[in-house]
Amino acid sequence: MQKMFLYNISPIEQFKLLPFLLPYIGEIPTPFYLLDFFYFSVTNLVIFLCLGYTFLSLFIKALTKNNKGFLIIPTAWQLILEELIIAVSNIMNDNIKSKLAQKYLPFVFTIYIFLFLNNYSGLIPGTFAATGQLSVTLTLSLCLFIFINIICWKKHKLHIFSLFLPQGTSTVLAFLLVPIEFISYIFKPISLAIRLFANMMAGHTLLKVIAGFSFTLMKAGFYSLHIIPIIILIPLFYLEVAVAFIQTSVFTILICIYLNDAINLH
Repeated sequence: MQKMFLYNISPIEQFKLLPFLLPYIGEIPTPFYLLDFFYFSVTNLVIFLCLGYTFLSLFIKALTKNNKGFLIIPTAWQLILEELIIAVSNIMNDNIKSKLAQKYLPFVFTIYIFLFLNNYSGLIPGTFAATGQLSVTLTLSLCLFIFINIICWKKHKLHIFSLFLPQGTSTVLAFLLVPIEFISYIFKPISLAIRLFANMMAGHTLLKVIAGFSFTLMKAGFYSLHIIPIIILIPLFYLEVAVAFIQTSVFTILICIYLNDAINLH
């Protein structure tokens, strides 16, 4: 019982993947023999990602009545969505020096709203922080990195390799700078993923630790002292709200910078 209690108050438990459906494919006859070695499961991560997508789809559907687009006289909810679009558009204009910047607005806005929803959904008690999972942030970063490189290749072909050689570099320095630039370029999606994952996980873990400390004080009989961690928890919660917004903006800004490099090279 004591072990169970300690497990339940673990600050890392909130990031644990819990399977809801776990059928064993090996018991079902299938011509694809490789599937016999895998378990197919639906976890809390999959459920919350699907819920976020469903919420966003229904929200936009509710704003576009009869599929005729947004209302000329906007509602309060439509104003919120329009302000988010304007914010993303301004980020793109500041970081992508090209007349084609707005061409990628739907792409960048989708990233922004995905991170916005998942960063804030983790702050709701009883929910799951999807962006607190390295598998989510790393998969997202790698997919975006591949997509941006495809854009760069289609636009510049072999000139894409000039990304690894800054202009005006001498031949002697090129042998040193090219490997450094290449390694730095390869690690871009990794640093992008770890930055978001580490900030979201650290913030949620800190909140859980302080809340657990308050509960421990109350359980130990220090009823007057357990208020102190709760008072500390309030500003930390608002700090985490700000961090969720900042990390959404930082991730989007970096994607725009990478897009700018892909469009304009150096």
